[in-house]
Amino acid sequence: MISPWDRWYSTSCCLCCHVRTGTIILGIWYMLINAVVLLILLSALNDPVQYRYHLTSSELGTDIDVMDDANICIATAISLLMILICGMATYGAYKQHAAWIIPFFCYQIFDFALNTLVAISVVVYPNTVQDYLQQLPGTFPYKEDIMSTNNMCLVFVVLLFIGCILSFKAYLIGCVWNCYRYVSGRGTTEVLVYVTTNDTTVLLPPYEEAFAIPPKEPPPQYMEA
Repeated sequence: MISPWDRWYSTSCCLCCHVRTGTIILGIWYMLINAVVLLILLSALNDPVQYRYHLTSSELGTDIDVMDDANICIATAISLLMILICGMATYGAYKQHAAWIIPFFCYQIFDFALNTLVAISVVVYPNTVQDYLQQLPGTFPYKEDIMSTNNMCLVFVVLLFIGCILSFKAYLIGCVWNCYRYVSGRGTTEVLVYVTTNDTTVLLPPYEEAFAIPPKEPPPQYMEA
């Protein structure tokens, strides 16, 4: 009987790429995104006056400082950690080290759980969508038109959008998991082949003994009567 894990196992993703290639591309993509975020945060730390000006400008319609220096430092540390985790996954998929892929896989599970909690909160508290729209700046495009829409329609659209994101994230989680299984399976196969070859070599006799010419037996001697 085939287990559910083996039934969904595949070595290809995105219809054409190998799971190793897909994991490497995904790790590089996450590293680029976090590198851009890190550059923005470092720019904010380097020039906090200009950063606060952009946040409190009248174009955004708010006069509240969204992040202070402490929060920016925390976000910078998180970005560095994410770059490290994504780099480990890329290296692990490239060099076929399964243990290096596990931190990135755990991050994907954590991110998927957070998005699932957001979807559950929207279902349990549907008025949170309207509350979030009211907190948007007055210059936000089509704010009044969106707020005039029926609340149930807004909740349905938000849940549909979150459902698409969760489906895509679940597919990426499956790709990384299949890459982990593929890499760990190749490592186990190589170990088994090595052990079998080693045992076979030990059990076989040496080459000289196997192909040595046996000595000739002396002719029998007959005793005279």
